[in-house]
Amino acid sequence: MTKPHNGAHAPDSTSQSSLDILPEARRDAVRTALRAAFGAGTARAWRPISGGVSGAAILHFEIGEHPYLLRLEPERIALHNRERGFACMSAAAAVGVAPPVHYADAADGVAIMDFIANRPLTTHPAGALGLARDLGALLARVQVAPLFPDAGNYPQRIGDMLAALDATGHFAPGLLEPHREGLARIRAAYPWDTAALVSSHNDPNPRNILFDGARLWLVDWELAFRNDPLVDAAILTTEIAAAPEAEEVLLTAAFGRAPDRALRARLAVARLLTRLFYACVVLDVFVNAPDSPRGTNLDAFTQAGFLAAVADGRLKSGAQETAYAFGKMSLGAFLEGVTAPHFGELLETVRQG
Repeated sequence: MTKPHNGAHAPDSTSQSSLDILPEARRDAVRTALRAAFGAGTARAWRPISGGVSGAAILHFEIGEHPYLLRLEPERIALHNRERGFACMSAAAAVGVAPPVHYADAADGVAIMDFIANRPLTTHPAGALGLARDLGALLARVQVAPLFPDAGNYPQRIGDMLAALDATGHFAPGLLEPHREGLARIRAAYPWDTAALVSSHNDPNPRNILFDGARLWLVDWELAFRNDPLVDAAILTTEIAAAPEAEEVLLTAAFGRAPDRALRARLAVARLLTRLFYACVVLDVFVNAPDSPRGTNLDAFTQAGFLAAVADGRLKSGAQETAYAFGKMSLGAFLEGVTAPHFGELLETVRQG
């Protein structure tokens, strides 16, 4: 999912020494945060960091010679969601998975953390398999963090989001019915063990993973909550570690054992759940916009086509058009998965455990 995040995009060229770069209504809260975190230190070199569709304002600044990141959550985000996201981010920072957090006030929607100078994941010195191993180890560290807040049954939550999306009237009547039916089949087969839930980022896409040249970091915790242990792995094996050998390395590092047939089947179904989750989260931003195109069909890029369009510039990273295309592509990918000839066999393997 494309969203703004710590260090993943180069700061814009604009640089200011004062808080004038910030929205006037948010400046007092930021002053309070800076005093609490740094005392009399003077913040300078303010630069906005471009990003995607979450609506958060992300800014780089410096105190002395040290770079930091300021995150201003949009005021439209409900307080309980900001509280959950900030709590998860702070817990992750405490175990060294997220960058150190210096201030986090959910009521004001202000957080300050270390700025991580990001390098492309492709520059990992151990190559694709070394990256997969380190990503698996990163997931293992997230999952042993103090248990994140509960946000409900993940498949049920997706069902509620899908129903809300359909109720907007953005999509033609009946267009999302196959998605509801596919999700119902998954929920009937996929065991949901609340005792087995772990701390989960729920959005470890490449834009939310930073590589500083020595180690990996996870950022953007607004979708974090306790979840099935395979959800984060499902997202990582969709785009970054999709090759079979990389998937094997990642799963072994994350769970401490080589994956068997049952684990691979659960992973495949979890990937479909994440597809539908992403589609609902992203498209919810657009469906009530007055100038949003109507969803009369699901014609969209395949995943490979979508990534190619972003890579060659036909779709701009962080643009609204790109996010909308991603949402429709995710709906299409879910539907393709639940209508595949082997889907029934996959569910039976999951059902048998």
